[in-house]
Amino acid sequence: MAEKKTKETIPKKNSNTQIKPRKLQWHPAFGAAFEMEFIKEKDSLSIKREHLLNMKPLQVDCLVVKKVKGIVLENEIGKFFKEHNIIEYKSAKAALSIDTVSKVQAYAYLYKAYGGSVDRIRFDEITSTLIRESRPEALFRYLDKNGYRVSNPYSGIYYIESGFNIPTQIIVGSELDSREHEWLHLLSGRVTKQEMAHAIEYSRNTESQEERNLIDAIFEVSVSANKEVVEELVRGDEAMCQALMEIMKPEIDEIVNTAVLQECRKTAERVEKETAERVEKETAERVEKETAERTIKAAVKSLRRFNASDADIRTALVEDYGLSEQEALSYLK
Repeated sequence: MAEKKTKETIPKKNSNTQIKPRKLQWHPAFGAAFEMEFIKEKDSLSIKREHLLNMKPLQVDCLVVKKVKGIVLENEIGKFFKEHNIIEYKSAKAALSIDTVSKVQAYAYLYKAYGGSVDRIRFDEITSTLIRESRPEALFRYLDKNGYRVSNPYSGIYYIESGFNIPTQIIVGSELDSREHEWLHLLSGRVTKQEMAHAIEYSRNTESQEERNLIDAIFEVSVSANKEVVEELVRGDEAMCQALMEIMKPEIDEIVNTAVLQECRKTAERVEKETAERVEKETAERVEKETAERTIKAAVKSLRRFNASDADIRTALVEDYGLSEQEALSYLK
């Protein structure tokens, strides 16, 4: 929906050269991962991200519509789908409660209501799917306590079979088979070196620009969520490092630009500080010199008023003011 999403963070620059947390864009990455989930069946589906339910800013994370009515999908998540399928994604730290499920039910009702004509979209053609990486324990306890029937046909996939008019499934990313759902798995912080390498190689070898763009969006989150794995993977592997740099070029450019900007700011601050210190020192030295000259000139003037000879004045300047003979003579001219 157009409501505020909870996002996790990674460092980003601010105007004071300090690193400030930058919000990870989980929902664009999820949209890309979800499209990659069904890439083999993309010709049979229409997947619309952030689909507007009406003319007002009310939208769902993904809407999946079957292009061919009644087609059965091979993907475990897609087996539950009917003709119109509303998808809601929650990052690991975002709440997924009975109220969240009820909200998505409301989305489904609104989607039907704005179908264009009376009963053009039927209730028995709609499903809702809620996806989160971590298991929503409080939600499952609520469902059990209140008598909802829940089945678990596949690992990480739960059907709520009673209590709602709109059929609903809950997807727990951490329980999914990572081989069957590798693209959603990449959004987790549990990716292995082998899995990351496989995804990078797939991106390099695919001829589809559409797939490459989707994978790039996934990597923006996955690389940040699996930093140690990525560092280990590229360390000592020049080819893999080059491949990842190509995939992550925008992010790398931002990091480089940030580093350059910070270095420029540090240099400017250093030059400004050094300049201020130099000016302050030079000013103090000039004031001290001018004060000393005025004092010596005043002393010479006073001594002459008392008819002291130049020789006596020169001796006094050398002894009292620490001047050299030559410096003392310059005050007698």
